[in-house]
Amino acid sequence: MAQCEQGYLCEVCGTDVEDITVSDLYLRYVLGEVDPETLHVSPERHIRCNPTLAQFIVDESFAPVVIEGFFAKDNLDSEFVFDEETRITAGFRRLKEVFLIEGMPITEYPLPGVMERWKSETADADEVFDRFNHS
Repeated sequence: MAQCEQGYLCEVCGTDVEDITVSDLYLRYVLGEVDPETLHVSPERHIRCNPTLAQFIVDESFAPVVIEGFFAKDNLDSEFVFDEETRITAGFRRLKEVFLIEGMPITEYPLPGVMERWKSETADADEVFDRFNHS
């Protein structure tokens, strides 16, 4: 997470995002929500500085985040909440896992299936582009 001698600063609180285990950007990357082509230019923040996402992490190493209002998980469909807790907690655990593996290529960080989905979406977009340009 080092950018020369200074780490990446959180766009919300302004403090250093120490490593990927507390990074909202890298959590969203391993979940497949941040395209690898835009990772290096996307803003950074702490996971806790994105409470709407953080509330879905259910892990003993992560103190629960509770929010109020329309997007609080208590106000959402229970099936959706279960699915998001499962998905986002898996992403959080993946971050902790890859942090410990020295030299792992960044393309291997995402959860299983994410890179394949990106490749499929890119191939589909290329096909549409080719059809459009050949009409």
